Amino acid sequence: MDIYAILMIVVFVVGYAAIALEHPIKVDKAASALLTGVLCWTLYVFGGYTDHHGVELSLMHHLSEIASILFFLMGAMTIVELVDAHEGFSVITDRINTTNKITLIWAISFIAFFLSAALDNLTTAIVMISLLRKLIKDVETRWVFAGFVIIAANAGGAWSPIGDVTTTMLWIKGQLPDVPSMIMHLFIPAIVCLIVPLLLAPIVLRKSTIERPVKVEELGHYTNPVTNREKYTVFLLGLGGLLFVPVFKTVTHLPPFMGMMLSLGVLWVVTEIMHGSKNKEERRSVSVIGVLQKIDTASVLFFLGILLAVGALQVVGHLHTTAEFLDHALNKNIYTINMSIGLLSAIVDNVPLVAAAQGMYEIAPEGLFAAGGSFWEFLAYCAGTGGSCLIIGSAAGVAVMGLEHISFGWYLKKIAPLALVGYIGGAITYILMFAF
Repeated sequence: MDIYAILMIVVFVVGYAAIALEHPIKVDKAASALLTGVLCWTLYVFGGYTDHHGVELSLMHHLSEIASILFFLMGAMTIVELVDAHEGFSVITDRINTTNKITLIWAISFIAFFLSAALDNLTTAIVMISLLRKLIKDVETRWVFAGFVIIAANAGGAWSPIGDVTTTMLWIKGQLPDVPSMIMHLFIPAIVCLIVPLLLAPIVLRKSTIERPVKVEELGHYTNPVTNREKYTVFLLGLGGLLFVPVFKTVTHLPPFMGMMLSLGVLWVVTEIMHGSKNKEERRSVSVIGVLQKIDTASVLFFLGILLAVGALQVVGHLHTTAEFLDHALNKNIYTINMSIGLLSAIVDNVPLVAAAQGMYEIAPEGLFAAGGSFWEFLAYCAGTGGSCLIIGSAAGVAVMGLEHISFGWYLKKIAPLALVGYIGGAITYILMFAF
């Protein structure tokens, strides 16, 4: 390994530490992530691994994948903010009457679990954070609930072909072609992965009841209140638009962000027509143009930096080398290899790790590596749920971290142990079901 390859690892580790220590060093994680991503690619250029044209092609290839994620994220955030501006989430929150923390955390977690399977873990996390802000006033209590949303969204995404990017990759590329079989085999381990932390939830939940936030209405609400018809129309169109995304992808095979942009475009046109008779000031707070100003741009830039850094590690071969090392060090035991990949995906992105595994192992005619075999099923579970062990280990975690400003250290102390126990519990469940 040459000096530039080593320096890339050093930069990634230092950048990772800066993200983790965001609050003590008082540097926003987005700044650290952007520096890390750009410096890793700069070292790749100086390392002379390929000519400048090759570097540009490689960077553009990764940027196209990153951009599709960022546009997807921005589209989902805009739809959620638009529904929120029309008070659409009150359709759900007004029906949740319990103030008991344990009852509420089970309800929220199961909503996120099943919603993630129908949408995906990233969109689900964004929607659920908006709901939690309407339900819970205390910030740290909301952080605990947000942590469980991450666990639930990742667990829910692991057993559905459209719930997580890695599961979708395994489905599309032929490793897991039989969707009903995959769902039957992975559903129980995934739900164990959620239930085990829920049983331990009282450890991190102080007091027994929650306090709802005081509903503060903006001035515009009184001069131009949103009617019930407008509220329900935008809520149903917004939710329907989000649910339409995986359907659009399945039918057209276009990237998910295209479906998200289509849904946003439809909602944009409908709201423009809906509020067309109102004056400019009245329309502003309930228009897409107005809610775009509420989008957390720093979270988007944080995502960009992290994915750039991981992409650089991938092109230089570090992730593939790691996968090969695991293969040899763990004696080609499929269960320990996949559990290690799952835990490693909490540190670096699970997508390139799964891609590396797909490149290393061919689909066998029969056995553990056959299409629909245990290796690929267990890989889907581990890569999907292992990222919950650290807050920046999954798309859902990164989104929640940005939206709620949860510190890396707080999550590591409060939520990570519960996520790890759940991850191991689900893994043991799968092994007991299919290894003997």
